[in-house]
Amino acid sequence: MSSSDASARNAAPEHHAPRAPDSTPHASPATGRPPARPAGQPAVRPLARPFARLLVPAVPALLSLALGLWGLGREHSMWRDEAATWQVANRSAADIVRLLGTTDVVHGLYYLFMHALFEIFGGTLLTLRLPSVLGVVAATALTAATGRRLAGNWAGLSAGLAFTVLPVVQRYQQEGRSYALVTACVAGAAWMLVTALQRNRRRYWWGCAALLLTAGLLNWFSLLALPAFAVTVAIAARRGARRTARAWALPLAVVVLGSLPLILASRSQADQVSWIKPPTPATLIGLLAMAVVAVAAAFLPHPRSGPASTASVALPLLLVPQSALVLISLVKPVYVDRYVVFAQIGAALMIGLILGVGATAAHARWPLVRPWAPIAAVCGAAVLALLPVETGLRAPASRVDDVFAPAEVVSAVSRPGDGVLFLPAARRDTALVSPARFDGLKDLALTESPLQSRTLKGEEGSPAHIRSAILKSSRIVLITDAKPASGAARRDAAKRDTLADHFVRSSDTVVRGRRVEVYEKKQPAGRPVGG
Repeated sequence: MSSSDASARNAAPEHHAPRAPDSTPHASPATGRPPARPAGQPAVRPLARPFARLLVPAVPALLSLALGLWGLGREHSMWRDEAATWQVANRSAADIVRLLGTTDVVHGLYYLFMHALFEIFGGTLLTLRLPSVLGVVAATALTAATGRRLAGNWAGLSAGLAFTVLPVVQRYQQEGRSYALVTACVAGAAWMLVTALQRNRRRYWWGCAALLLTAGLLNWFSLLALPAFAVTVAIAARRGARRTARAWALPLAVVVLGSLPLILASRSQADQVSWIKPPTPATLIGLLAMAVVAVAAAFLPHPRSGPASTASVALPLLLVPQSALVLISLVKPVYVDRYVVFAQIGAALMIGLILGVGATAAHARWPLVRPWAPIAAVCGAAVLALLPVETGLRAPASRVDDVFAPAEVVSAVSRPGDGVLFLPAARRDTALVSPARFDGLKDLALTESPLQSRTLKGEEGSPAHIRSAILKSSRIVLITDAKPASGAARRDAAKRDTLADHFVRSSDTVVRGRRVEVYEKKQPAGRPVGG
């Protein structure tokens, strides 16, 4: 290829890419203004171009908003991870910064953001979860827009609808944690990347970098999107966009350098993920099956918009972050699906491609069948088929526990002056989010409050201190897990052993993943109980 030919290939996206989904020879016949087509090729009635840019992202976004608001309160329940957000967001900004020196630095930016929202709108469940709802709505619209830019209107519409009905997406759309906002940032970065590859304008490269950096500061596991994007850029470079690919180098360096301090700071807090187990065989088989299906779908005939295609964007985003997390877990287990929920953008783009191609083919074979009809039918069938899952996700039992429910039980079974113990200490979160339910009770193990100790759960005394405090009490309320874990720390062993030796359990209530037990001190031999 001559140098003039190469220059022409690189320059073309600059002038024509804005209309690529509608008028380039690579575009789908269903994407707006159809290109000149070979004789005998059936035409597909397009969406009107002025409306397509709005409707393609808007329709899935409205569905996502409806699903996000449905059952958002989850029967007034809150699980342990959300309780961490709740209690930290209610601290002052200075106290949050001090906390990050000892724990949860990886969530620092998110905590400060939620603190600002709590200051403005108040600490309610709506304030806690609405940012995640809107984050997924934004991610849905951006996924649809990316699909449209890559493969046309019908593929974009299908991608947006597929993304919003995925159960894993719906789950984290209704949680007061950072994962939905991270997904929105990665979805925006993907749209910026595709646009940058098509147009090679500096502002899109820097926009992609800014969104990736924001995602990394919200949770640095999102930086696993970087190698996925690198694969996409490398493929584009092989297709002739080498100058375009080189333009990504400096923004990429800024993302890495900007995230490096957070990564280094979080290394000293690595014990916070010590609870994560290695990936199970079922997880590995599921990932492998997903990879096989996605790669097979990539062989479908589909349009390519400039140096990028749906497969070159979607497959790396779907497979690279999850595979990298699995490989890291071979050394240190860190694989949890919520850390890479943004990878579902790649799955949605591939599903959108399949549905878009299928809808176009159906219309070509049966002209009376409009392309939107099979897309709507498949989406409706998916929503109905997943209805039991969707309903379950909005019930308190869908999470491992509920911190509100045991507080209600404590209020009912406790008496003024009772002692209270938490086993393990992290179960103190139920008192931190419902302090009024623990009025009149004495926390026997606590020596420094969470605020004083700059921690989430507070600082407890030595085993000897805990044992002495227990023996001075005649009645104790214990809050623990429904299925207490084995291998307890020395402090927790002191709690359990002292209660077993000197107390009798008088009541036991299990509620939404937590257990509330009441213990009364044993009477001396020969003395009647209650005497």
